[in-house]
Amino acid sequence: MRWPVSVRGRITVLATLVVAVALTAAAWGLLAVLGHSLRNDRDTLARARAETLAQQAAAGRLPRRITNVGEDGMAQVVAADGTVLAASSGLAGAGPVSRTPPASAGPELRVMHGVPDDSDVEDYRVWVLRASTAQGPVTVYIGASPESVREPVTTLRRSLLLGIPLLLVLVAFGARAVVGRALRPVEDLRREVTEISEHAAGNRLAVPATDDEVSRLAVTMNAMLARLEAALSRQRELVGDASHELQTPLTALRAQLEVALAHPDDAAWPTLAPDLLLDVEAMERLVRDLLWLARDDAGPQSVDHRLVDLDAVVLEEASRAAREGRRAGVAVDTSAVSAAPLRGSADELGRLVRNLLDNALAHASTTIRLSLHCDERTAYLEVRDDGPGIPADQRERVFERFARVDPGRARLASGGGVDGTDPSGRSDRAGRAGTGLGLAIARSIARRHGGDIRVLDTSAGARLAVELPVATS
Repeated sequence: MRWPVSVRGRITVLATLVVAVALTAAAWGLLAVLGHSLRNDRDTLARARAETLAQQAAAGRLPRRITNVGEDGMAQVVAADGTVLAASSGLAGAGPVSRTPPASAGPELRVMHGVPDDSDVEDYRVWVLRASTAQGPVTVYIGASPESVREPVTTLRRSLLLGIPLLLVLVAFGARAVVGRALRPVEDLRREVTEISEHAAGNRLAVPATDDEVSRLAVTMNAMLARLEAALSRQRELVGDASHELQTPLTALRAQLEVALAHPDDAAWPTLAPDLLLDVEAMERLVRDLLWLARDDAGPQSVDHRLVDLDAVVLEEASRAAREGRRAGVAVDTSAVSAAPLRGSADELGRLVRNLLDNALAHASTTIRLSLHCDERTAYLEVRDDGPGIPADQRERVFERFARVDPGRARLASGGGVDGTDPSGRSDRAGRAGTGLGLAIARSIARRHGGDIRVLDTSAGARLAVELPVATS
């Protein structure tokens, strides 16, 4: 038989099997208890009759025909010389059932085979008891047929063999009905979920007012749908923003190429090529950042737990930023950088510091100051610039993807990215174009390493602080 596929079918079969095993065990136990009880009652009654008959023999009141032995019982009183003094109807005219006297004066229980009577019973459980009379000692034999036990046990067994299957059928139908009713709300939830499409992601499941597992499942699924809706919304925003950000350098690149091709004799290719290269680099950085975010959104990434000297990473990135800053008249101060060992990925931590420095380069007027120190548990990195600063109401928003801050922070009247990107794709610092993703990536890296980034209060410029757990011995 094939195992049912549906939960309803599996539970029905399992419940029926459990009840079948329980009923079978109970039936065997009942039959055993009934048989044992009937045997005890039969033996007790036969012994009492034997003692009564012995008392009658001792008192000289022994009847010739013994009648109080039941339909399947037998009784016989035998003298010492083998003469049958009294017998039940089944042993009338028969010789003694035994010539072996009991070993003791008390009642003795024997099983006798081939007892001569007019029934089909082959053996008896016989009580044997000695008694003293005026004519001498006699032996009393009273037994009961196993049929007195076997018949009610057999009747009960037949009843159970008929009743248990009928009961199991009722159990199966009842279990199927109960499980079906219990699973009906789950099936309703399934139908509702199938009706929720990508274009109706805001729909939610109806939560039953039962306060049980089904209602909690509906609440959990609604929370999951909310997360999926948020993820889908972020994906759409990311695709839309990425398309817009790619459109800007592509438009500039196309315009310059069209002008150069329209006037090939006037095109200054040695001068035009660096500008075109800047546009290509801007698109390359954007695509690289998008790929990084796509991997990050795909799920938790394993973080390397090697020992990293964060101060060495900071100084290396500061040296690069200083070279770029010199072309724009921006100095990078690293005098407050001290040792800070921690565990993590040197490449990712380098990218975190690089993104913070690129953001500072895009907005600093003259100076960028770096500070790094640590205590027993935490490393503290700060990147300050003396640019326009970040408004208090936008300090969390700058960590969003493709976020736009106040134009004053971007230092361009036409508006720009968080990293200082103008609409033509040109950066206002050192010829670098920002992608609007740098701070979002930096925060993601910090959180993957067990830390975070936030914007702190400062009297002038911007002050970004990173906290990361230090390496423990």
